[in-house]
Amino acid sequence: MRNILIIGSGKSTSYLIKYLLDKSESENLHITIGDLDINSAKKMIDNHKNATAISLDVFDETSRVSAIKKADIVISMLPARFHVEVAKDCITYKKHMVTASYISPEMEALDDDAKANNLVFMNEIGVDPGIDHMSAMKVLDEIREKGGNILLFESFTGGLVAPESDNNLWNYKFTWNPRNVVVAGQGSAAKFLQEGKYKYIPYNRLFRRTEFLDVDGFGRFEAYANRDSLKYQSIYNLDDVDTLYRGTMRRVGFSKAWNMFVQLGMTDDSYTIDDSENMSYRDFVNTFLPYSPTDSVELKFRYQLKIDQDDIVWNKLLELDIFSATKRINLEKATPAQMLQKILLDSWTLEEDDKDMLVMYHKFGYELDGKKHQIDSTMVTLGEDQTYTAMAKTVGLPVAIAAMAILNKKITTPGVQIPITKEVYTPILKELEDYGVNFKEKKVPYLGYNSLNI
Repeated sequence: MRNILIIGSGKSTSYLIKYLLDKSESENLHITIGDLDINSAKKMIDNHKNATAISLDVFDETSRVSAIKKADIVISMLPARFHVEVAKDCITYKKHMVTASYISPEMEALDDDAKANNLVFMNEIGVDPGIDHMSAMKVLDEIREKGGNILLFESFTGGLVAPESDNNLWNYKFTWNPRNVVVAGQGSAAKFLQEGKYKYIPYNRLFRRTEFLDVDGFGRFEAYANRDSLKYQSIYNLDDVDTLYRGTMRRVGFSKAWNMFVQLGMTDDSYTIDDSENMSYRDFVNTFLPYSPTDSVELKFRYQLKIDQDDIVWNKLLELDIFSATKRINLEKATPAQMLQKILLDSWTLEEDDKDMLVMYHKFGYELDGKKHQIDSTMVTLGEDQTYTAMAKTVGLPVAIAAMAILNKKITTPGVQIPITKEVYTPILKELEDYGVNFKEKKVPYLGYNSLNI
């Protein structure tokens, strides 16, 4: 049998593992799942005859090497910072490798070795990054093949709660890593191109510079800019494009409310707060407000952020119970971001019956035969339950499909890479359609931007 090693059995692996187990008979596969928590791995395979769960510590060289040597291909679902040790062993023992993570400098440094050993190291093959790459390159390549010149490319993705589970005033719940949500946008100004001009949005303005997007059947969304929209400019062959913008999608109104936390400093992750373990939620909020012998925390909050009494954002705050004097933080030496995350988890954790939703939206503006055109492409995927989530589906299925394509020699180009070539994206996007991951493309008028206000 052909052996596939999956390292890590976290939330993103449910569809990945199911896909491979379902194909294990027809494709002659044995799947080994290694995890620090062997019970987690056992739960995923559910006594399937073509699968084995093993206890695997990626920092234990002996057990790591032993597992990798037995595999024909390795899928690493570990946090990105842990991939490189696995990748080095894959070079040594000549094993193909697949990850859903961004290519790190350490991974990129293995490109020559991977090519020398004729190994495919496929990265960024999840949802964002991953499906966004493939779906974008498909349309970009089609436009270019017709002789079109790309003028505009915008791409947006959001992990959100499904409409039937959208029952709070923020229209949001955590469907992935909460920490990434709390610290989103920090580190440097958002950078993008608009009508040939470089544009920057500093963190303190990020959530007040949004644009609206309408998705058929799902209503209106808003999007704020990602930190570096130009990261893939050359990779996508968009060096001469006028507008290039990548962003994150939320429901309308989220960003304005979130900006309150940003303005007060509650999302800061650069320092710790003394006595954080003994603070109530109310104490935490009061930490960022001026002293007053008479005014309440609520009154000071309103005054600092100029919140009117009838402003919906105030009800959003009350819904979070952020002014509670009895709920405790219970985190030692915590940063403001960690403390805010603790508070938000009370209200934004998915309930047992909740379902999530993954939304993607691309805009392609181009010139062909002297005329300007635009194609808008959208994809919405809904989760089934808490195990088979939309996030797990859109992360795990492309990983699994890519691994099988490599194993079956349908993807053969060696090296450290991302899925932007036809060899890779054509069969994967086609098969994703069988699982309900479909893009709807429609032609719309090309509006561009008002040249007087760029």
